[in-house]
Amino acid sequence: MTYRAPVADYAFILDHIVEYARVAQTARFAEADRDVVAAIIEEAAKLSNDVIAPLDRGGDLSPARLENGGVVSSPGFADAFGQIAEGGWIGMLAEPDNGGMGLPLTLASVVNEMMSGACLSLALEPLMCQGQIEALEHHASDEIKALYLPKLVSGEWCGTMNLTESGAGSDVGALRTKATRNDDGSYDITGQKIFITWGDNDFSGNICHLVLARLPDGAEGTKGISLFLVPKFIPDENGEAGAANSLSVVSLEHKLGIHGSPTCVMDYSGAKGWLVGNEHEGMKCMFTMMNNARLGVGMQASAWPRPLRKRHTPMRWTAFRAARHLVRMARVRLSTMRRAPDARVMRAEPMWRGAFRWRVVWRLIWGAMIPNGRRAGRS
Repeated sequence: MTYRAPVADYAFILDHIVEYARVAQTARFAEADRDVVAAIIEEAAKLSNDVIAPLDRGGDLSPARLENGGVVSSPGFADAFGQIAEGGWIGMLAEPDNGGMGLPLTLASVVNEMMSGACLSLALEPLMCQGQIEALEHHASDEIKALYLPKLVSGEWCGTMNLTESGAGSDVGALRTKATRNDDGSYDITGQKIFITWGDNDFSGNICHLVLARLPDGAEGTKGISLFLVPKFIPDENGEAGAANSLSVVSLEHKLGIHGSPTCVMDYSGAKGWLVGNEHEGMKCMFTMMNNARLGVGMQASAWPRPLRKRHTPMRWTAFRAARHLVRMARVRLSTMRRAPDARVMRAEPMWRGAFRWRVVWRLIWGAMIPNGRRAGRS
């Protein structure tokens, strides 16, 4: 079944659960009253239903690929992103002085959730842009704001977030990417980053990377990390994308269900970048974008089960719920064991019974993943 944005559900939640009327009563969001909100949700629903949702399946069947050092996006993604940008959806949260709408996060979350439900692979791109816009608004110099924010808000340029390295995942402080100062106030960035969502595309004029790196005098750990804005193309004297920077896409990762979203391994070989915030305070600045992304990913998780319920039979949806229930049970048991490892807080279950239960659930899950429950290579 085709995805349909649950407009009536959103209206009910805003009116009766989150009490959006209190937000509209503030001076800052006085213009975002109930009628404006209804019109915005209706237009976002049309875009999600008619333009974005039809691309979801195609993104996995014809995923993003790497050709001649650049990403070739899935068919239709370029046009759809152009319509997202043209409608002003990327700049929903951005300040009006920078070309944004200045709308409340509550409303932007509604729009992001329905776009994620329609096609998560594509929705990840505007999410990255929104997070970078917020980080630059809070921490960048006036020169960087004036040059980059209007283009990011309009969707002419896109943004990314570069934290993870092969040896620095959860322990970001172990990163090895280096930054060295130049006489002109810029910095040279050298290192490699992995799992970079939408690290490249073929439909925007420039890709602006926010990169964590360490200066020579930076302390060990997270306290010595700085944040740099490293564009794919260095802006010229007119503020337009100019010469190519010394960075490249090494390869693409493959994430289940979002093959239309290019997850890149990025290599920086003395790429020119500019400091965002103060030296050695990069984590504080990057957390602005990270927290924006965390909220966005939470809305994506909320959006994901809705199309799942529509695309699968009731039996398969029951399998999904059963698996989720057992995972929750396992988490409760683990947490209880950690709190009281020597106490008999739960009734022991025979091993054969637990194994049998998981075998049944696995068969249900397998049937939900494979059409008609058939395994590959069998009729």
